[in-house]
Amino acid sequence: MTSPRPLQVREQNLIDLYSHCQLGMTPKNFYAKWDVNHEAIARICSRSVSTVRRWFSKGRNYRRPTPTDLRHLALMDFLLEHFEEIPEEFLKILCSLTGHK
Repeated sequence: MTSPRPLQVREQNLIDLYSHCQLGMTPKNFYAKWDVNHEAIARICSRSVSTVRRWFSKGRNYRRPTPTDLRHLALMDFLLEHFEEIPEEFLKILCSLTGHK
């Protein structure tokens, strides 16, 4: 096992920026902007379809999405908006990291 990589100033600055970032997008705004269904939003947020349906319902069935859900949607919106600008190598690295969970 290797030792954890020490953080330099730029990495610490990046962590500070990310941790203070108020990134968020509501499910309704995401749904209005992109031609997706509730199943796609559920996949993006790692939630069940029934949970997502509750975000769109009214009355006693309504459930508020968590700040984590809002961040997932905002990040997905960012990726969709800037997909063409993201180098293919970066996407490969990003996707290979998700497979190591």
